Amino acid sequence: MTNFLIIGLGLIAGRLFRYFKAIPADNHKGINAWILYIALPAVSFKYLPKVQWTTDMILPAITPIIVALGGYLAVSVYSKKKNLSVNTEGAMKLAAGFCNTSFIGFPLIMAYYSEQDLSVAIITDQVSFMLVSTLAITTAVTSSGKGKVTASLLLRKLFTFPPLIGCIAALTLPRLFDMSAFDDFFDKLAGTVGPLALFSVGLQLRFDGWQEEIKNILFIHGYKLLVAPALVLLVAYFMKAPHDISKISVFEAAMPTLITSGIIAEEYNLNPKFVSLTIGTGIILGFITTGFWYVVLKMAPY
Repeated sequence: MTNFLIIGLGLIAGRLFRYFKAIPADNHKGINAWILYIALPAVSFKYLPKVQWTTDMILPAITPIIVALGGYLAVSVYSKKKNLSVNTEGAMKLAAGFCNTSFIGFPLIMAYYSEQDLSVAIITDQVSFMLVSTLAITTAVTSSGKGKVTASLLLRKLFTFPPLIGCIAALTLPRLFDMSAFDDFFDKLAGTVGPLALFSVGLQLRFDGWQEEIKNILFIHGYKLLVAPALVLLVAYFMKAPHDISKISVFEAAMPTLITSGIIAEEYNLNPKFVSLTIGTGIILGFITTGFWYVVLKMAPY
């Protein structure tokens, strides 16, 4: 119950600060910088060295890939049927393909399950950001017509991304040095992810003008919040993955659109208003649909 209160208060506080202009409009960037450069790497150091690497971890690793491929296929079919522009199709792919596995996913996992389950969620999160650094950038460049995709561009985006650097360091340094003295330090830093992420999300929520984009938004939500987690649940069933790993993988797949998708859409002018509205409305709807998936996963027969 306490975690749900924190989630609600974080979002409401961020929204109120934005509404009353209590802080400058772009102050969320400073909060995001702390989360990306400090807090998320600390989460990696807190959990990854303790992960038991078995074949069961294949499911959380491929979950973002399943979501992205399914989203791209669904949008391609939808776009052809609706005769959408390349620009709008690119925006919808950004909105459909990438889940908010950390800023929203981590707090909700701690609320519905436990903090220890983040050791599984962080695997999904790292693969998600790898896809964002490669597939999302490729989509944005090709859809906008701004330049061309190069290997050097993708590698630079990938290996300068702080959470990925933190992930690599967390997987290697503890094998070389005894870092147990830093456990409390990483624990305190990792604890800032949930409250700050939710406050940042609240600052960025936008809902104005949603009526104009309602059909496309509903399509994305239908896929992101219902179809995508169902696909991962189906894969988990056929893989006979352990229930504790399956539930977190499906739950992460049930997260709304990644906020970074909105940043990329704005940078490449891919209907940023639509992507922003999808993010804002998706977060609200996600609180309902994640409750639905929590019940479904409790009843799962495996």
